[in-house]
Amino acid sequence: MSGGAIAGLIAAGAFSVLVLFGCYVLFKLGKIFDETAARVRQTGLAIDEGTARVRQASATVDEVNVALAHVNQELDRVDAITANVQTISTNVSALTSLFSATLGGPMVRVAAFSYGVRQAAAKRTKADVESRVKAELKAEKAARRAAEKAVAKADKAAKADRADKPARADKATGPSAPAAPAPAARPTPAPPAPLPGDAAETAPLSVKLPGGGR
Repeated sequence: MSGGAIAGLIAAGAFSVLVLFGCYVLFKLGKIFDETAARVRQTGLAIDEGTARVRQASATVDEVNVALAHVNQELDRVDAITANVQTISTNVSALTSLFSATLGGPMVRVAAFSYGVRQAAAKRTKADVESRVKAELKAEKAARRAAEKAVAKADKAAKADRADKPARADKATGPSAPAAPAPAARPTPAPPAPLPGDAAETAPLSVKLPGGGR
């Protein structure tokens, strides 16, 4: 073989090697581009999800703004109500001050007078009750004393009557009739039976004893 043919073969081999290297490089570049496209797609999906979340957040923010607007309206109403309550409280305080200035003094005087009247009436009723109780106790004591005196007088009269009975019996029967002893109430023996002729002359003597025996 000549030198030109050898050089051609070397050149063809080198060219084939370069072609193979270029194919390998292109294959690697294709994989890199595919991975880059996949990453880009993933990034796009993430961006879409982020935009959706941002939209949701914006909707939430809008709702919050609406709620805040309602809250502000309610606060305005509350402010109006508090203002009205404040005016009412000032009016009530003014009325109370006017009432205390105009009617407070007389009402206090009337209350004090009524309290004094009640106290005086209570003291008077208490004194009346005490006086009545004392009078009743005195009347009861006097009645008891009178009853005791009456009982004592009755006992004395009964004792005197009992003491006078023997003397009356002696006066009624005469001095010849012996009187039985006062403390012992014993029955006297029956007299002997009189004769028919002496019935008018002899009569049985009857003596009344304090106990009621004969």
